[in-house]
Amino acid sequence: MTQLELARQGKITEAMEQVARDEGVAAEVIRQRIAAGRLVIPLNRRRKAQRVCGVGEGLRTKVNANIGASHDYPDADAELKKLTSAVDAGADAVMDLSTGGDITAIRQRILEASPIGVGTVPIYQAAVTAAREKGGIRQMTAKDMLDSVRLHCEQGVDFVTIHCGITRDVARLAKESERVCGVVSRGGAFLVDWVTHHKAENPFYQRFDEIIDMAKEFDVTLSLGDGMRPGAQADAFDRLQVEELSVMAGLCARAQAAGAQVMIEGPGHVPLNQVASHVQLQKALCKGAPFYVLGPIVTDVAPGYDHITSAIGGAIAAAAGADFLCYVTPAEHLGLPDPSHVRDGVIAARIAAHAADIAKGVPGAAEWDRKMSVLRRRRDWPGQLKLAMDPRRAAALRETRNVGNPETCSMCGQYCVFKVEDESGDGGKAKPECPKSKAKG
Repeated sequence: MTQLELARQGKITEAMEQVARDEGVAAEVIRQRIAAGRLVIPLNRRRKAQRVCGVGEGLRTKVNANIGASHDYPDADAELKKLTSAVDAGADAVMDLSTGGDITAIRQRILEASPIGVGTVPIYQAAVTAAREKGGIRQMTAKDMLDSVRLHCEQGVDFVTIHCGITRDVARLAKESERVCGVVSRGGAFLVDWVTHHKAENPFYQRFDEIIDMAKEFDVTLSLGDGMRPGAQADAFDRLQVEELSVMAGLCARAQAAGAQVMIEGPGHVPLNQVASHVQLQKALCKGAPFYVLGPIVTDVAPGYDHITSAIGGAIAAAAGADFLCYVTPAEHLGLPDPSHVRDGVIAARIAAHAADIAKGVPGAAEWDRKMSVLRRRRDWPGQLKLAMDPRRAAALRETRNVGNPETCSMCGQYCVFKVEDESGDGGKAKPECPKSKAKG
């Protein structure tokens, strides 16, 4: 049985207990939220040695890192280095988006090496295989698409992105759209072209019950993919995007009723003033199902810095109720990221997630900040470095910019406000105590 089915029977599983311990929430609360479809635990029953992660209402906002080989960079070893970088930087999950090299073998190596959850987009492998073996992506069959989903489930993937909201009607709207950037989702573009060429319904939509059965068999979480997400500020919140979301809302309810765990994917490129509205619409239509967002990227003009543009949007989205942030790296829109880009992307997304968690009152979030402030006031440099979100970078900056300056920093030196206060004769009396509550670092 799936985590959802067991939760509905009133049973608390080992995975639920682990999430409860990690989050500082009662196990019964976790069970109730899973039963209501507002929380998921992506955990393929074929994978045992991994870090359990809950995604959803009232929990710490999670961060995903996309890795994966391409035609130009098909090296599996390089992807394992990215995996290591993502894990070291604190990612909660990774997605293997490989479209180059031996895709099945690369995914297997990632699954074997990853201590955190792994997600995939099965349509990529179906499309690449058709292009390699049949002469083109349009030569995919419905069987190829569903077989790809099953293969990924059997290998142990914890969550899969399924672009099931692209119906024939949605595909028609996509072709008629006057969007600046059209369809920017790779899986979405594959399916719009396939549906239009074959004049047939999207197999992921038409045969959705079969996908539900696969998800239940392995307890794989279905992540309903936003193939119509906007790829430009000018394209956000249009009819095409909302039509697809409406379809996904119906499929979400259907999958949950059958006992499969579900989360919903969201945009994309979104103006700052629309980010919260996107989240609120999704939460309303999908009855509080966990929301997984890419970014959102809040301006189109900062290539090379899209880890920052996405962190801005991600903080607002998570504060408004998004549960899972997919990182964006500095290489977004420019090329395949390397391990350093992966690290930068994860840290930026974690900053956004944590800022939102403070706003949402997630247990332990504000306490982490207060403890850091206490250490800063005390000028406890080793303590600050240890507690920092990225201790490695903080320590490097401290070391290189403070030669011979152990008590203060080179910004203020002898004029450090804390040093001045401490030496005034009464500053020491007012030193705050570190909170006793456990902070998440």
